[in-house]
Amino acid sequence: MASIHKDIPIDAHPDDVWAAVRDFGALHKRLVAGFVRDTRLEGDARIVTFANGTVARELLVDCDEVRRRLVYAAVSERVRQHSASVQVVADGDGRSRLIWIVDVLPHEIAPYIGAQMDQAALAMQKTLGRSAAEVRRA
Repeated sequence: MASIHKDIPIDAHPDDVWAAVRDFGALHKRLVAGFVRDTRLEGDARIVTFANGTVARELLVDCDEVRRRLVYAAVSERVRQHSASVQVVADGDGRSRLIWIVDVLPHEIAPYIGAQMDQAALAMQKTLGRSAAEVRRA
């Protein structure tokens, strides 16, 4: 199984980053605006429509408020196994790091998933940094 690790610096307070991460149904508005076009909830799952037209069903596995850690699994025809965790940690004065780990099979899809995660990371930095700037101005 391929494991892909991303350590993403975010120019926003950990509480604000965690609030966006834990809002499972607002991925397209609060976390990765532009990278995800739409998200809708169906029970413990979210149906995610990405900007490239791909649709994925992601199941909520755990949302740990104390550790600021969210775990989800994706179900699709192309991917036999996809589990992910996203954890928010403090990184200095008012900044955060988002630790995102995805375990995926088959191995051959890992480069594609990694590239998608890189694009999502840029969207997170832009979306969350903009939100923090708006709060600072208010």
